Amino acid sequence: MKTFKLMRYILPLVLLAWVLNGCKDEDNEPVVDVIYTLDVEGNQVAFKNETKGVSAYKWEFGDGTNSEEESPVHTYPGKGKYVATLYATTASGQTVEGSTVIRISKSTPVKLKDNTLSDWDNITANVITPTAAGNGIKKVKLDYDGNAVYVYIEVSGNRSDTPVFDFYIDSDNNAGTGYLTGTYPEGGYDILMEGQILEGAFDVFYHYDPQTAFNFDPQSISEAYAVGTVVEENGLLKFECSLQRSKLKFLTGTGLRIAIAAVKSDWSASIGSAPDEGSAGYFLNMDE
Repeated sequence: MKTFKLMRYILPLVLLAWVLNGCKDEDNEPVVDVIYTLDVEGNQVAFKNETKGVSAYKWEFGDGTNSEEESPVHTYPGKGKYVATLYATTASGQTVEGSTVIRISKSTPVKLKDNTLSDWDNITANVITPTAAGNGIKKVKLDYDGNAVYVYIEVSGNRSDTPVFDFYIDSDNNAGTGYLTGTYPEGGYDILMEGQILEGAFDVFYHYDPQTAFNFDPQSISEAYAVGTVVEENGLLKFECSLQRSKLKFLTGTGLRIAIAAVKSDWSASIGSAPDEGSAGYFLNMDE
């Protein structure tokens, strides 16, 4: 009977110890944080996994396709909003997940970091070709995607001339707001970007009323623009730049008007204008 009594009390203690030990092991399993980065270029998204302690992966891209690669590259079928999810499984069988929203909008062939301007050969729409005699700005091309507005300029001269550029932008495409000027009618210019852009000096100003006054407040906005390739060829200075849509007010809309002027570095004379002075600012439709 003594043995029986002893077992009666020992067995529950052993079971309790096993249960507690099991709970302790489960509670001590490290929590896995799902971490990954995205690089979006047009319809193509590069997913880079940075999740630690994981042995298996499953990506659901939100368009009905999936991948078990650790860091896949996926091309989406078209514009739209997609929810991508990574399911990460640890060696012990724990599965955690993390999702993000990806917006795919119009893509562009323009790349600022490719050391060439040849990608602009593919841009045949939204081209401004001034015709006024003596106009030093020979051509401007425009394109856009969900992130930026891209600008290509051909102007007479050399980079060493350090010309000053003025970009007048009607960012909300509404003549009821912004600066009104007969130089570029049909627009109310909300934003002025001005300076020697090729020298890294290109300031942002926002207009304030009255509309007929040249009233512009300086803004402190980092990374509002970027300069790509610059080429000097046969007396022409050619360069490309981008204007970041998320950094500049109203630029996330479906259209803008823009006019570009260039003057000498000492402001002593005009170099050119696109479009020609007296013409309406160029309308760039961005509804895709």
